[in-house]
Amino acid sequence: MSVTVTPQEFHLVLFDAAAIERVAEDLIERLGVGPLSLAVEVDETTPIARIDLVDGDPVVVRAESGAFEDPKRPRHLSEASVATSLGRVLLRRHDRAHGYADAPADDALTLAEQAAWDVACLGRLERAGYPANRQRWLYNFRNRHGFTDATDAVFDRLWDSSPPTWAALAAASEQATLFGRGAS
Repeated sequence: MSVTVTPQEFHLVLFDAAAIERVAEDLIERLGVGPLSLAVEVDETTPIARIDLVDGDPVVVRAESGAFEDPKRPRHLSEASVATSLGRVLLRRHDRAHGYADAPADDALTLAEQAAWDVACLGRLERAGYPANRQRWLYNFRNRHGFTDATDAVFDRLWDSSPPTWAALAAASEQATLFGRGAS
């Protein structure tokens, strides 16, 4: 396993490449998503929180600096944000190889499907010992599926136990959407 971070020295944000590398190595080991070589490319010129993964050898993660930023201290690195952002894309990559091979490409996912998959990933991150802001992800899930108790119950199921297949995750997302529309 090898992890590289580019750039090694940041000028526009107060980030530490060694800290990003350390979090990435810990994620790969603790989540069991390796072995893999990982290249993390950080665009420090934008505060947007977009992060993308390109599978290959090495696996390349392109992160805009907002994805790793401390939400309470702009331009400062947050190791929790690094773990959350990197963990989500690494778990999605792992899922695609283990039961989610029929999942649409990331850019073809609906917003509801993205939110549901994020919930499943964040629940796993929390169970692995990483901090996860459950309320933030619940709010995002509700925005995509609806604000009902039944929708919240689907959120809880996804958070507490990831579906074993893409079909099961997509069905849970669709069920939550129906609940949000008032269908039972």
